[in-house]
Amino acid sequence: MSVQRVALWAAEPDLDDDINDVDIPLTIPSYQNADLYDDPNLQLDESALLAAQAQIAQQTALAQIPDVVKRFIVHFHQAVLDNNLQEITLAYESGWNRLTEKFYARTEWPEAEIIAPLVNDDQIFLILYRELYYRHVYSRLQPDIDDRFHSYENSCELFNYLLNSDGGPVPLSLPAQWLWDIIDEFIYQFQSFALYRSRPANKTDEELTMLGSEGGAQAWSSYSVLNVLYSLIQKSRVNEWLKARAEGKSEEEIDEIVGEYGTKPLYRQLGYFSFIGLLRVHVLLGDFTLALKVMDNAGLGLCVGEKAPFTAPTAAHVSTAYHAGVCYLMLRRFTDAARVFTGCLNWVMRARQYHTRSYQYDQINKTADRMYALLALCQTLAPTRLDDNVINVVREKYGDQMTRMGRSEEGLSTFEEIFLYACPKFITANPPPYDDPNALALLINPPTPSSPTSSSATPGTPAITDPTQRHLRALSAHYLALSPVPTLRSLLKLYTSLDARKLTGFLDAGVDDEEVLSWMMVMKNAGRCVGRVRGAAGADKDEKNGASAANGGSTGSSLLDGEWMSISDLNFVIDENMIHIAESTVGRRYAGWFIRNSEHAARVLDGLRASPLPGSLPPPGARTQGKGGESKGDTSKDTAPRTSGQKVAWSKVV
Repeated sequence: MSVQRVALWAAEPDLDDDINDVDIPLTIPSYQNADLYDDPNLQLDESALLAAQAQIAQQTALAQIPDVVKRFIVHFHQAVLDNNLQEITLAYESGWNRLTEKFYARTEWPEAEIIAPLVNDDQIFLILYRELYYRHVYSRLQPDIDDRFHSYENSCELFNYLLNSDGGPVPLSLPAQWLWDIIDEFIYQFQSFALYRSRPANKTDEELTMLGSEGGAQAWSSYSVLNVLYSLIQKSRVNEWLKARAEGKSEEEIDEIVGEYGTKPLYRQLGYFSFIGLLRVHVLLGDFTLALKVMDNAGLGLCVGEKAPFTAPTAAHVSTAYHAGVCYLMLRRFTDAARVFTGCLNWVMRARQYHTRSYQYDQINKTADRMYALLALCQTLAPTRLDDNVINVVREKYGDQMTRMGRSEEGLSTFEEIFLYACPKFITANPPPYDDPNALALLINPPTPSSPTSSSATPGTPAITDPTQRHLRALSAHYLALSPVPTLRSLLKLYTSLDARKLTGFLDAGVDDEEVLSWMMVMKNAGRCVGRVRGAAGADKDEKNGASAANGGSTGSSLLDGEWMSISDLNFVIDENMIHIAESTVGRRYAGWFIRNSEHAARVLDGLRASPLPGSLPPPGARTQGKGGESKGDTSKDTAPRTSGQKVAWSKVV
């Protein structure tokens, strides 16, 4: 009726004028206490008035949500209530991202308080919804200080629900991809807040007041983040689970060891992903030794040929390899860093066709590009043999930069540029002194070097409070220490024996014998490092024995274990004034190439033998007519590869 009435009013434009010409007598009755609202001393219930206004605003905002979004939220909520993993996965990986692109690409999703009536005010689902809501804000929009504090509060509510439930393990089932994203986003928001907090300049007075308050000092603190990750590992008993699997215990024995929490996939996966989260947090804080130490039981997974304890998202494997490789790089274990990067990049190239549709495809590619850049740094600092497929990509992407970095001090700017692009955004555990205005003002406006209160820092030196610049200076110092190595290496490769004075004459003027001797010692030291693999043969052996460390990720060895080994193919000995040079050449390993091609040839041969000769046999599944008119169909015996009996003539030609 309303539609017809609208059409009627629209069809009679002069109807309002006709009504205005008609006098209709109206009688307004008198009400008791009509002058009540004219009383200036009338006291209204402001709380009830505000509640009514809030309810009206909520209903108005709810009415503006598209119907398809409402139906999605109701369906999503029902799937979570039913613990229907298939429907939850579909809604999480497909529905949420599709609706985001359509309706909320550049705006926020509706707040949890607005959609609460659609889910019967289910607090658990609203916590999960807020986790998605704030993740969308961080990834697509620019979070303000309120979003940062509220996302921290929601994370605390989520982990308190999981860890401090009175009735034992919570009755909740979530897909592994969502569980990994919860841990990954939790650490990302912690990193984002730490970077935001470390830059006190250009902040408003309100932001400075909030950051200087007691709640601002506790929000996203390193202690709280580490406490959550260690609590998840302890609650799930994932360490005991990994050790029991490595020892080959039965499922019944493992269930008895891990307890009621460890048997739940939700807690087990959260505990395992917390290992990777701890690896990332310790890398961001600059503790590379502890970062590798926490991964002893979990292992590095597929990036080093180990079998993962369960199917984990691709992003989890890539994150593990990236941060473990950064640890080895910063610890000057360049061969181990190259091995981890190469293994992961090989695996990503093979699995690329399987995750092209993933919503994390772009993030995986960005991390892979950073690993290629770090691999170029490893090759500059310690040239080693790499997989041909990977090294070809590295040369294609960073060939010119590697050439410039090989020119000693001339390539320092290129070295720093690549490191700043590829390294993580390091953070500091201690926030600026927001509670001390004087100290904060001194931090924002440091004294000049000429000031008597200033330190002995030279002009142009990066602020020591920046952790990224601190790590860059440490690695750049190592790079500059190796600056004479390329020149010496190119000269020594031309001789088998060389007089020291003659070598000094080849170098720049003003270089004496003592300085050349010190450069030779630098080159000697640069050709050795601590590693877990023993050259080429050790690498093959390590790959073959990868399965021994697969079940549980560790066989008792630590990721920090290693021994000194030679990584250079050029060795020399100084005998008085003579330098004797010995260059070792490592032949190309053809075993893997022959094995792969032999397997491919065997598969092709089996396919040819299984296929019928042209014009002699009907295609598989065809039905032929026998002599007696009976119908004969293909049997499995006719279509199976022939392993014995008479061979067809053309098979001898293959």
